[in-house]
Amino acid sequence: MNREVTLPLIVDDRGTLQVTAADVSKLLRTLGGRWLHLVEAGADGLDEDTVAALTIELAKLADRIDVACIAHSSGGTS
Repeated sequence: MNREVTLPLIVDDRGTLQVTAADVSKLLRTLGGRWLHLVEAGADGLDEDTVAALTIELAKLADRIDVACIAHSSGGTS
């Protein structure tokens, strides 16, 4: 399942980002980390391989958001 995800940046009419990359990236990474913690704690109903794969994908998405926002902030396009 390798689908490409387009990451729209939400900017106002002056080009200012409306959500910080740090907040979104932190949310995605925290979610994955909490899932992993639940698996490690033996939570019922969570498949370790699935949680690991989802956590990796969330981290990749967070990385892409970071890169897109850095490019936007530096005046580049991505």
